[in-house]
Amino acid sequence: MKADQRILLTGATGGIGRAVARALLPRARTLLLVGRDAGKLRALRDELLAVSPDVDVRTVAADLASEAGRSAVADAADLVRDGINVLINNAGVGALAWFEEQTAQDIERIVQTNLVATMLLTHRMLPALHRQPAARVINVGSILGDIGHPGSVAYCASKFALRGFTEALRRELAGSRIRLQYLAPRATRTELNSPAQNALNAELGVASDAPEQVAVELLALLDGARPERHLGWPEKLFVRINRLLPRLVDASLAKQLAVIRRHAQQGVKP
Repeated sequence: MKADQRILLTGATGGIGRAVARALLPRARTLLLVGRDAGKLRALRDELLAVSPDVDVRTVAADLASEAGRSAVADAADLVRDGINVLINNAGVGALAWFEEQTAQDIERIVQTNLVATMLLTHRMLPALHRQPAARVINVGSILGDIGHPGSVAYCASKFALRGFTEALRRELAGSRIRLQYLAPRATRTELNSPAQNALNAELGVASDAPEQVAVELLALLDGARPERHLGWPEKLFVRINRLLPRLVDASLAKQLAVIRRHAQQGVKP
């Protein structure tokens, strides 16, 4: 799918979202950008139109965790000429925090945003996507959707479930016109990372990618037939080891646990 794409992108104003929106411009007829901050959406729209004035760039300021927000997005998608044929579920939140010290509200916010909102928006969009000659749904997950990591318990749970949702729905829709795909970035340099997360990554020597690199990988996934794409080395290797020999990963993370806990406890809001 390289031409005439009418794309709905959630989480458009985050670091990865902005990079993906810019990368999609050359192939898009319509870009429907979704985020919670109307001002940031307008600024991104103006930036994109300055580069490609012929692209139909639209925005919807909405909270996807609410029914009203999802309805607003679906209504806007219905107004796109010929309909949306690419849905990119990129909206997400995270927090480096010790699980026992997180509030119930923080845990619920992470799971609702990363998993439930994505499932419900996808469910809402499926009838329209079925009407397309060919359609794609890409769910942006994380390497931590394969590797349970201390300090990111709620985030890992949401991304593990998102990967399972993508896999199950892909199999359920086998033979249909809709193809489901899953992108798993590793650590990425965005403003959404807390100071505690940045400090932990620096102390452990965790490699991270620029959002633009994630956007390049997402386009490669969109252009191909692979169901999943995991980013980064040795992260890809760790995913395989964790699936086959999880005790090796247990032992490796146990050595880092004190460092992770120190930074995670600094990241919890009082």
